Amino acid sequence: MLAARALTASIEDPLSALEVGEVGEPNVPEGWALVDVKATSLNHHDVWSLRGIGLPEERLPMILGCDAAGIDAGGNEVIVHAVIGDPEFPGGEIIDPRRTLLSELHPGTLAERVAVPRRNLVAKPAGLSFAEACCLPTAWLTAYRMLFDRSGLKPGQTVLVQGAGGGVASAAIELGRAGGFRVWATSREERKREFALECGAHAVFESGARLPEKVDVVIETVGKATWGHSLRSLKPGGRIVVAGATSGPDPSAELNRVFFKELEVVGSTMGTLEELGRLVSLVDLSGIRPRIDRELPLSDVAEGLRALAEGDVLGKIVIKP
Repeated sequence: MLAARALTASIEDPLSALEVGEVGEPNVPEGWALVDVKATSLNHHDVWSLRGIGLPEERLPMILGCDAAGIDAGGNEVIVHAVIGDPEFPGGEIIDPRRTLLSELHPGTLAERVAVPRRNLVAKPAGLSFAEACCLPTAWLTAYRMLFDRSGLKPGQTVLVQGAGGGVASAAIELGRAGGFRVWATSREERKREFALECGAHAVFESGARLPEKVDVVIETVGKATWGHSLRSLKPGGRIVVAGATSGPDPSAELNRVFFKELEVVGSTMGTLEELGRLVSLVDLSGIRPRIDRELPLSDVAEGLRALAEGDVLGKIVIKP
């Protein structure tokens, strides 16, 4: 079968570590299911893997990809939950110290077929295309958990979404609007600010701009480039929910601002299988849909990964094996 793999690792030139070619069929252990992948979407996790971050040399080569929607052996249309952990761990699989994502320990979804634990399959609603459905398990699930589990937001409050063009940010805008929050968004690019308005943002601002008023919560996935602005934008007692640092970590935490204004910094990672089920239902019932930047065949996955690494994306990039 055709698959995209990390053969090696390169911090400076991640695409040089990529190979697209024929590989053997997946091994399907007892309790697992084989899924015929109809669509998969790219995430920054794939670029980090090509850079060797979170994917040690002894696990190479490794098939990339976390997200997938497809058809299982019984003919059921399914969405794959990418987190593999112990569902009985107190607090859920997200905080299980041994949890992993597809493409970290087990082969990922950038392939014609993928093997996953059977319990990781969620039914795909008929109203969602495979391309739309495959965008939900990582970026959209991350945004869902940030907003509805970790933020403490109440309807009518204001949330600021930093970096409006990316997959998590665009999902947070759409989900935040659907959840009854006032959604503001930032970007350094005018086209991405316009995109944020299309996604449902109530107002948009240039990166680093002074806001009309302080906000209750900031959704932060950018990191170093926006961290100072995120802290300055919060009301006293406000909260930053952090789920990424695509521009790199900020070595200056500005702790004086954090303690003086009693701010909260809360981490958030992916989401549980139960949360994915609720997200799928919300998307199906509300009619909101992931914004797809482009769809590419698996043979052209390098084009999509390059766009993602360079920030040249509005929403999600979908790969059709």
